[in-house]
Amino acid sequence: MGRILAIDYGMKRTGLAVTDPLQIIATGLETVETPSLVNFLKSYFQKETVDEVVIGMPKKLNNEDSDTAAAVRKFVEVFKTNFPSVKITEVDERFTSSMAQQVMISGGMKKKDRQVKGNVDRISATIILQSYMQTKSLH
Repeated sequence: MGRILAIDYGMKRTGLAVTDPLQIIATGLETVETPSLVNFLKSYFQKETVDEVVIGMPKKLNNEDSDTAAAVRKFVEVFKTNFPSVKITEVDERFTSSMAQQVMISGGMKKKDRQVKGNVDRISATIILQSYMQTKSLH
């Protein structure tokens, strides 16, 4: 069994989270500069077996695509071209950034560390992955 990798795609930075090989626990992996994301994934996929990738799709409250959804959809196409054998699933990522902020506050993270955008991106990816795993286990 391989891992599930989650992507919280951003215009500048992208947060990544991954499960353990048994797909039980989700943990933050890395925050990568978005232009180097494909190269990072190529390197990671050579080292680790990944069964599926989950990518957060930004939506507005009324369920319409947000302004950045077009960029995410474009990346999904780039991903499929570069990694045709890896399944990619889009999931709703509404509220993940605000949930990440709450997790950092309740976890006692210092304000200075909460302002590091990479921390928010990585925690958001972890929340996306945990949510997906919970949904998947219900089916």
